[in-house]
Amino acid sequence: MATMRLALWLKIGWTLWLIVWIPAYWRQYGAQNFLFFCDIGNVLIGIGLWMESPLIFSWAACGLLLLQSLYTIDLAGALLTGHHLIGGTEYMFDPHLSLFVRLLSLFHAVTPPLLLWAIWKLGYDSRGWKVQTLTAWIVVPVNYFWRPEQDVNWARGPFFHEQHAMPGWAYLLGYLVVVPLCIYLPTHLFLSWLSARWKSGSAGIPPAVTSASRARS
Repeated sequence: MATMRLALWLKIGWTLWLIVWIPAYWRQYGAQNFLFFCDIGNVLIGIGLWMESPLIFSWAACGLLLLQSLYTIDLAGALLTGHHLIGGTEYMFDPHLSLFVRLLSLFHAVTPPLLLWAIWKLGYDSRGWKVQTLTAWIVVPVNYFWRPEQDVNWARGPFFHEQHAMPGWAYLLGYLVVVPLCIYLPTHLFLSWLSARWKSGSAGIPPAVTSASRARS
């Protein structure tokens, strides 16, 4: 217990949340929904919390940090202005969808700060974006062929609309190249830079606070 770097209450709390979230989402959306990267990330976070693994958190962050942040911006914008600035959170305002399920979806907004905090505490593992790329190369082809009408992870087209601008196989191959290069790699570079600044104590965190945190760790 004395050597734990992450709080026990957070580990237990996230585990209990998973126990509630998994059956609720399964009942509402079906098994294929758990191949969304955001849902895979929920499970990874649970494992990462207990293992206190920098690699697992770095893996999840490279895949989720940008898109989950955009999700949060769109949701906040819709709440404040009544308009979706980006799109993708319209279902959160669908009265036909259970309020309980919609509230569970707020994990999208919790994920980015939690991942950044965990990386700050544990450090960043530069292999994360490579593991996330491998994950995409495995998961997205499955999404393409299994229940394609669900368009999980936009394997058939952006924003849950199948594209017809090019052959499906060309879109899939392009996805598997463009997404790692345009999302995972830039996120990796950002996290590498941010982690280096954290280590040097120059990322806006007072040195005294950083030193105290390390002492407690």
